[in-house]
Amino acid sequence: MSAAVALGCLRATSHPLQRAGAWAAAVMAGCERPDQVGVSDLDEVAARIVADACRAAVAAKDAPAYDWWKVLFALYPNAKVTHAGRTRDEDVLRAALAGMFAPDALDGGTWPCTFCGTDASALWAKSMLPMFDTNKALNTLPPGVAGWPVCRGCRVAMWALPYGSWVTAGSATVLSCEREGAERQFAERNVQRARRIMHAGFTGLAAGARPELVVLRALRGVGPELCATTLWSFKNDNQDPWLRVTRTRRAIPRFLAMVEGNAPLRRGWRLLELALTQRDKSGKVAAHGAAEAARLLFEAEDGRSRSVLRQVNYLLREAEGTWSPRDLSDLARLAFTYAEEILGMDVDLMPVATVIADWIEHGSGSPRGRLAEYRSVALSDYKLGLLLVQAHGRLWFDGRPPQAGPEDWKPLLQQRSRAWEQRMLLFASVSKLLVERGVAVNEKPVDAQERERTERLVELPVLALDDDDEMGAA
Repeated sequence: MSAAVALGCLRATSHPLQRAGAWAAAVMAGCERPDQVGVSDLDEVAARIVADACRAAVAAKDAPAYDWWKVLFALYPNAKVTHAGRTRDEDVLRAALAGMFAPDALDGGTWPCTFCGTDASALWAKSMLPMFDTNKALNTLPPGVAGWPVCRGCRVAMWALPYGSWVTAGSATVLSCEREGAERQFAERNVQRARRIMHAGFTGLAAGARPELVVLRALRGVGPELCATTLWSFKNDNQDPWLRVTRTRRAIPRFLAMVEGNAPLRRGWRLLELALTQRDKSGKVAAHGAAEAARLLFEAEDGRSRSVLRQVNYLLREAEGTWSPRDLSDLARLAFTYAEEILGMDVDLMPVATVIADWIEHGSGSPRGRLAEYRSVALSDYKLGLLLVQAHGRLWFDGRPPQAGPEDWKPLLQQRSRAWEQRMLLFASVSKLLVERGVAVNEKPVDAQERERTERLVELPVLALDDDDEMGAA
């Protein structure tokens, strides 16, 4: 063990909460990395944490500073600064917190720090550590220990945590990433945001911004190399604590670089952002499309998340009178690029798509009606199979030999991996073919003014939303 660590300096561990706090402490101390934080730096960071916490704890409920108390309450609901019975005298409260970040008394009883293994004399439980058991749950603690041993550096990190997290009034989100540069950028952005919350409250922030967008901008800033990221979102109050984990695939940085460097893909992504923008009754932006689109690139551990492919498929299927032929082509291209680069799918669906497109274009009745029929069954394996049999037979009857038969569409209909995704890509392929052939399936043309507005907005950069602007949703 180095002398620097023994004196209480900081290092980032693999624990996501401690690691996020360590990066926050490094940013607050003006250091490039957590292991560059010295003893005097810890003193300054600890003093700032205590001062901010005490100021928030005594603030009036209608004051902006009180919003920082809400953040602390969501993470440390039983701490002295968040307890309902806390004193409202800031000086008294600061004195009561003086020992929180005191150096470890190494001449007495010590234990290995729960996070980094450094000798620690302080024992902390749930009142000081988010997402940890109380000191009553002794069966989960080291034998004979009434709390979790935490060294000074890790104590500072665990309370610097909200500064380096994306926080709301009731939850926090931290980042784990294979690229340290992205972790630092995420922490740096959130330290700035934390200061804004303390001064202006949550009402001083733009509505609809999300941590996923901050992460993707950080990934874009460190280059296109393969890199996996994980977001840990949690609430730690006494009523209903929860933890939600979402991850990106390692190819996401490369996908983002492709989107940014390719005009049709960039345009398709901007169309996706525009479609996901939500406004309230007064017309004010309630959810920014750039932030909502970024969220699609994160997959929830419990499977409850949307994907880019599913959202684009929805836009293509509900595109009546909304998108121009160029829009449909760019959205379809975005779907195929995502499937190939992120999901590793390399399938040739054009023969089957040609069968459906031929049936839509040349079958009896109107192309619009047949497209509507296909749209209604596109994602159902059984119903899609029936439609393919119908289209196949109709084309033979009309003297147009089909480009594909049952063996070609069999993989789309079986209960097998990626069959669902293939059916979505099939719809994208059919849409692209119809556009290329100029088949008219929209009853009403796109409104000229709306088209002009869309063309103006798709020229804006992707992933461009800041906390305090509304770019991407104007």
